[in-house]
Amino acid sequence: MTNKTTENIEGGAAPKKSVAREYVEAILIALLLALFIRTFAVQAFKIPSGSMETTLLIGDHILVSKFAYGTHIPNEIPFLNIKLFDDIILFSSEPERGDIIVFKFPKDETRDFIKRVIGVPGDLLEVRHQKIFINGKPYEDLHARHTKSPSNSPLVPRDDFGPVLVPEGHVFMMGDNRENSQDSRYWGFLDIKKVRGKALIIYWSWNQLESWVRFDRFGKILE
Repeated sequence: MTNKTTENIEGGAAPKKSVAREYVEAILIALLLALFIRTFAVQAFKIPSGSMETTLLIGDHILVSKFAYGTHIPNEIPFLNIKLFDDIILFSSEPERGDIIVFKFPKDETRDFIKRVIGVPGDLLEVRHQKIFINGKPYEDLHARHTKSPSNSPLVPRDDFGPVLVPEGHVFMMGDNRENSQDSRYWGFLDIKKVRGKALIIYWSWNQLESWVRFDRFGKILE
């Protein structure tokens, strides 16, 4: 006759867990899994400013790949932004020109910024009357949004900048909304070790001014 009683390793009947204990264990496992995913795989971010318009709008919620450029060894206390040691990245790779990335703001690492990679290591980059030149050649700036015309007198660094040589281990970042973006023109090159991840997709979007959901932005792949 088959014994249907659940058996433990010693061969005796396994003790039943209380309902409360099962709930607590399930919650703990879910929290640990969420923390693991947030640390190593994918993290959600909300867009708070218009510096990346019209690619990203205020109120867009995006998913960011944490392992696109390598595995970042956890060095902060979760949710407190308390750094324990210097950044360490395993299997690291460099962002490519055109990538949209989230990174620690170099002037205040408790804040996250999102911009587009324009210059990569070794590039000689220059901005002339709002037009970008890389290694002496015009850059095909497909995502740029300009809200103001170039001034007759050079506006440094907004409309006229450089030339500068992007050093190894760094990238030059710019917001798509060029006249409304605090980026590498103002605070310098970004250390690749400060990169949090690559922006992948919009999963939710809320228009705060008019209080309605932008359904047409759901599932938009970022490029």
